[in-house]
Amino acid sequence: MRDYDEMDDQDSQSMSFDFRGFLFKVLNLWKFVLICIGVAILIAYFINARQQNVYRLDSLISVDNDQNPFFTANTSISFNWGGVSGKVGKIMTAIKTRTHNEIVVDSLKYYMDYLEEGKYRKIDIYKSAPFEFVIDKSKGQVLNYPVGIRFINANEFEVFTAFEETRATAQSYGDKSKSSITVPSGAFKKRYKSGELITLPFLNGRIVVKPLQNIKPEAEYFLQFSNFDGVVNTYKSAITIGTYSESSSNILRLQLTGHNKAKIVDFLNATSTILSETELERKNLYATNTIKFIDSSLAAVNTNLKDFTDEMNAFRSENKVFDVSSEIAQISDELRQLELEKQNEESKLDYLGNLEVYLNTKTDYTNIAAPTSVGIEEGNVLSGVSKIVTLAAERQNLEYTTKEGSGLFKELDRRIDSEKNVLLETINATKRTIGVRIGTLNRNAANLESKLSGLPEDEQQFLKIQRQLDMSQEAYNIYMAKRSEAAIVKAANISDLGIVDEAKDIGGGLIGPNKSLNYMMGLMLGFFIPMFLVFIVYLLDNTIHGSDEITRMSKIPILGLVGKYRYKNNLVAYEKPKSAVAESFRAIRSSLQFIFKNQRTEESLAHTLMVTSSVSGEGKTFTSINVATVYALSGKKTILLGLDLRKPKIFDDFNITNEKGVVNYLIGDGTLDEITTHTHIENLDIITSGPIPPNPSELLMSDHMKELITTLKQEYDVIILDTPPLGLVTDALELTQYADATIFMVRLDYTKKGMLQLVNAKQRTGELKNVNFVLNFYRHKNNSNYGYGYGYGYGYGYGYGVYGNAYHEKDDNSIFKKIKNFVKKI
Repeated sequence: MRDYDEMDDQDSQSMSFDFRGFLFKVLNLWKFVLICIGVAILIAYFINARQQNVYRLDSLISVDNDQNPFFTANTSISFNWGGVSGKVGKIMTAIKTRTHNEIVVDSLKYYMDYLEEGKYRKIDIYKSAPFEFVIDKSKGQVLNYPVGIRFINANEFEVFTAFEETRATAQSYGDKSKSSITVPSGAFKKRYKSGELITLPFLNGRIVVKPLQNIKPEAEYFLQFSNFDGVVNTYKSAITIGTYSESSSNILRLQLTGHNKAKIVDFLNATSTILSETELERKNLYATNTIKFIDSSLAAVNTNLKDFTDEMNAFRSENKVFDVSSEIAQISDELRQLELEKQNEESKLDYLGNLEVYLNTKTDYTNIAAPTSVGIEEGNVLSGVSKIVTLAAERQNLEYTTKEGSGLFKELDRRIDSEKNVLLETINATKRTIGVRIGTLNRNAANLESKLSGLPEDEQQFLKIQRQLDMSQEAYNIYMAKRSEAAIVKAANISDLGIVDEAKDIGGGLIGPNKSLNYMMGLMLGFFIPMFLVFIVYLLDNTIHGSDEITRMSKIPILGLVGKYRYKNNLVAYEKPKSAVAESFRAIRSSLQFIFKNQRTEESLAHTLMVTSSVSGEGKTFTSINVATVYALSGKKTILLGLDLRKPKIFDDFNITNEKGVVNYLIGDGTLDEITTHTHIENLDIITSGPIPPNPSELLMSDHMKELITTLKQEYDVIILDTPPLGLVTDALELTQYADATIFMVRLDYTKKGMLQLVNAKQRTGELKNVNFVLNFYRHKNNSNYGYGYGYGYGYGYGYGVYGNAYHEKDDNSIFKKIKNFVKKI
């Protein structure tokens, strides 16, 4: 608020804050603050009562680099994912992927809730439901609407609903498709037996009562289905994963918050299990591709073996050749061995050719079979294929969590291209080496065949078929051994992810709502919000509330204090002479005696007192009447002049008319005796203002006014001038020349602070002489209820109420008025 401090030669305005005044304002409104605190705590109670409990549970998983116990240099059909640190990052990423959470939600059917009616809401009872709903995933279930299940007895129930509209949205959880369905509007119910197929537009499936369940008749439950993608996103956002400690970076903690602890436990454990299975499947990817390649090759070898066997049987049957000499057989075995080696080399060459084409035409390198499946033991080839498959799997895993175009994809693609170029060079070099081997084998085979060229035709044919049959059998055995080897490796593989501590409800886990915090927040808000409101109102308030404010804002002294007093008219000092208000006017009279004593020039002349104010309604007329009364009662011949020519009012309290008054005298329409009224109060005469003139200021400035005052000073001891408000019109300034002293009325909680500046300026320029303040509506409360007026300790706790027919209407004691007054106090 603004404090105006009057200096000797000028006004100085400074901005400061009256903390003591604000404190008293708050203390004066302690009931309002207390009510706000009570309301805030009550709101906190209802929040605590209505909020669901929030739980947080966790589980621990480990990420290791478990090596296959059957892995050897000759069974190189598995690959490393980049070490433990790389696996930790991939698993932490996989936990937050949409694909993974879809699998978990679908496996647990978390899109379906079992509910029962609670005190404030429907409660999720999950596994506590006495029945199970076997959902038909091929048909739609209504979304976001609780379908009621009311049990008639242990084996019969009815489905009931009350749809408000005829259209709703349903979802089929088989393909996750949505559709618009027609539902029955209004109340609906239909009876079924346990296990009976339910086929409704909004519900499809079977309700099976769990064994050993005691279901009370008329027990009601609800089924509610949610949008699958929405549920997945909820759990995807809710689950968190992080390292258990800095010293154990391969131990991860899974955490999940929710309202149902059983659901949290199942979701965490299902997440760990599904993640472990997924990681094992990816770990077996190389072995799986190898088995697929061997199976496809084995089919062709098996066909050749069968064909050569049939050809040998047919040849023997026709030519009766069953054996050859040992020397010829030895040469044939050597030739067979060379041809088998040649076949193996050609298989390698064929694999490398296909691999080269695959690398140049494909972008997904996760389906490459192991080179060892065709007997390739070249270290550079094995290493290159393993690196490319590892990087391809890493890129595939990254696609779930990273947008295409990311820098991570560019870096992986760069590494894959680099490894692919190196592998292609290695393939070309290996193909050339194999080509050299095949040429050598062909020459050696030609030498051996020349030795057999001299044999009879039938024996040569027999040896040729026998060699082909033996090679096919040996190739078949090799492929079977390779396949068994790959199957053993795949079966022996274990997941790199292990469950250290599965989630379990052992009590506790409650993290919300924080009831103590809610109560504390309610207490703080209940206290600080009204304090803030009072502070804002206090800052914006520009009315005067206490005597100390006046002493800070003006050097003009305070002459007296008048309390608030409810009475039927303004004659309080006469009709209630023993009241505190009457005593306060006598105190004002005593103070005026000192002023008049200092201002007296001639003993024979009367003392003139002007009473004015800033605006209407500040008690100017009330004070004029009662000051005149106490002077008259003290034996002083007193006259009260109603000089408020614009709004006459003093006549009503004396039960006289306002037909003739000062205006008549000033315009020459009446004599002094004709306008003077002797009141029922001894020594008190009154002159009313008379009819309202069109030019009040000009009349008050006339010589007739000066003549009137001069005449009255000869006949009376005290002259009281009731003037118009100083802040509204200039009439009062015209009368200051006749006043020995001036009373400026200040009504607390009503008069504006800016008006004091006006008084200060008028007093400093000499327009107001011997001006003093009288505080109206003053109150001084005891120490248990601080209020304004603390600058003076002798104030009165009483006062007057109405002004009769003056500037205020009669008091309204209605409830509306009391509420309005309370708001004004704020």
